Amino acid sequence: MTTSSTVQLDTINPQLDGKPAEEVIRWAGETFGDGLAMTSSFGAQSAVMLHLVTRIIPDLPIILIDTGYLFPETYLFVQDLTKQLSLNLKVYTPRVTPARYEALHGKTWEYAEGLSHYHEVFKVEPLQRALEELNVTAWLAGLRSDQTDHRATLRTVEKQDNLYKVHPILNWSRQDVGGYLAKHNLPYHPLVEQGYASIGDTHSSRPITEGEDERDGRFGGFAQECGIHIPQSEAENESLGSSGL
Repeated sequence: MTTSSTVQLDTINPQLDGKPAEEVIRWAGETFGDGLAMTSSFGAQSAVMLHLVTRIIPDLPIILIDTGYLFPETYLFVQDLTKQLSLNLKVYTPRVTPARYEALHGKTWEYAEGLSHYHEVFKVEPLQRALEELNVTAWLAGLRSDQTDHRATLRTVEKQDNLYKVHPILNWSRQDVGGYLAKHNLPYHPLVEQGYASIGDTHSSRPITEGEDERDGRFGGFAQECGIHIPQSEAENESLGSSGL
């Protein structure tokens, strides 16, 4: 098995460019072995990656960050998909409860300067803890290049904060995702029927209207990303509203 230290991004990306998602996932499993995990928000179209990955690596750890602010429908969706796909689910939570955070800091997600602090406490720190405790050296993520400005710059394999990230469906379109869900009889998140295209916390997700992009319903227009999928050196600037997930 290849060790993570021998992966050369400028060499492997041209080799994986245009390859089917299944082949990219298989490469990641063979390359990183027990150091590989996957993150999932159990959002609108998360069943695609969960199905793709677990057909090839059935026992792969699936990391869910439960902020305590997820929709009731999301918790039910997690329960249903975990059972349907026999997921090896690893749930991580923030070190502070929502009630305590609001008492001490207020609803910081309601203004741009406070959003980055909320994301650090409720999403970034729990993820970093999960990656460390699970001894992760590389992780699979279902990002697509058509979702945000940042994601449009990514390659199939990247390095983020000294870990490798692999994006098997980076070049898929929304139509590709919908086709895969239909082909394999997989569900969308229940809130998709109510107009939600991207689903996270209750306080920072809303239905989109005609003409809006997929991620326009997130973070009150202050940001495109929550900080999980960008290097920590860039997280503050991104969270302060570079969109101008």
